[in-house]
Amino acid sequence: MERSFWRSGHTPTLLTAFLYFDLSFMVWYLLGPLQIQIASALSLSTSERGLMVATPILAGALLRLVLGVFVDRIGAKRTGFFAQLIVITALLSAWQLGVHSMAEALLLGVFLGFAGAAFAVALPLASRWYPPQHQGTAMGIAGAGNSGTVFAALFAPVLAIMFGWQNVFGLVVIPLLFALVLYSVFAKDAPGSVNPKSLSDYAKVLNNKDAWLFMGFYAITFGGFSGFASALPGYFHDQFGFAPKMAGWYTAACVLAGSAMRPLGGVISDRIGGTRTLLIVYVCSAVLIGLTGLGLGGSSVAVCLFVGAMLCLGAGNGALFQLVPQRFGKELGVMTGLIGMAGGVGGFALAAGLGMVKQATGNYSLGLWLFSLLALIAWYGLSGVKVRWRSALGGDLAQARI
Repeated sequence: MERSFWRSGHTPTLLTAFLYFDLSFMVWYLLGPLQIQIASALSLSTSERGLMVATPILAGALLRLVLGVFVDRIGAKRTGFFAQLIVITALLSAWQLGVHSMAEALLLGVFLGFAGAAFAVALPLASRWYPPQHQGTAMGIAGAGNSGTVFAALFAPVLAIMFGWQNVFGLVVIPLLFALVLYSVFAKDAPGSVNPKSLSDYAKVLNNKDAWLFMGFYAITFGGFSGFASALPGYFHDQFGFAPKMAGWYTAACVLAGSAMRPLGGVISDRIGGTRTLLIVYVCSAVLIGLTGLGLGGSSVAVCLFVGAMLCLGAGNGALFQLVPQRFGKELGVMTGLIGMAGGVGGFALAAGLGMVKQATGNYSLGLWLFSLLALIAWYGLSGVKVRWRSALGGDLAQARI
């Protein structure tokens, strides 16, 4: 990495923003790897289990807009500090008081949504320190915190076996407190004023049909990534009889693939164009997820297919955010919030929908095929607008990048 990058911004803020985001995503995803033990203890049906793991995704999506407003008005650092206190308080309450019903599990999921909304804090906190030519790199480093989902998938089921699933809520507070201390000491808001975004700014962007297209495209890529990440522990348990620990480890492999491919998706898009990358992503995702619905070849084949699909979806997340600045350069902040919200809504619909389909039909096939169909619809929609976008940008270089 260029030495000028490290000289141009504030490295302590960048690194603590990454740590804040990483551990926040770990906690946001916590109910997914624990769902088998929680569902057994609370006697939840498959559809209730799906709704439980989907609730933090939806709450995080909606709270991103809320935290984004506070970031503009009281600063990113202060907003992140108070949001993390809310998450820690909720986890300590769940640990000390217990979770005894579906309603209490859903309530905990809502508060964990504040951890999922860390996206709206970590990225502006880090990127505002850097000049335009380095903001992409800064956002990439801070945004790599979505790898925290891997830690939850790897360790939460093991800790639940060793100490009990309710005690996991108390154990995860330890790294959160450690990260919060570092965040409080080393993170700083960038100097200069920020123009707060108003509701009229969002309304103006939503009048543009391309904004809705981008939101729909991200609902498939990030929605697919987050939805499958939350649903796969239950899927592997139901479909192949995996114990919670093994289901978590297989899920971790899938989540790691998607997380690692996000920055690479941006690099690939810079070379062959964002729309070309996304078109490939949607076709490959549709084929791979569609094949899992056939149930051919047993657990090993299913795991390989999901790893491949998550690689594609991760690359699609990076590719889409390579396109956003080119299409919505002046409304980038507003669009980032709206697209992030749409991605979370897509993840909620997928995770909850898979549980409902399994409850109604006895298997997951129909839900997987519906996702494949939506990916193909996204491919068709993107195919129809790519020429218009390239023509609107003009210039050989711009057209090649889009």
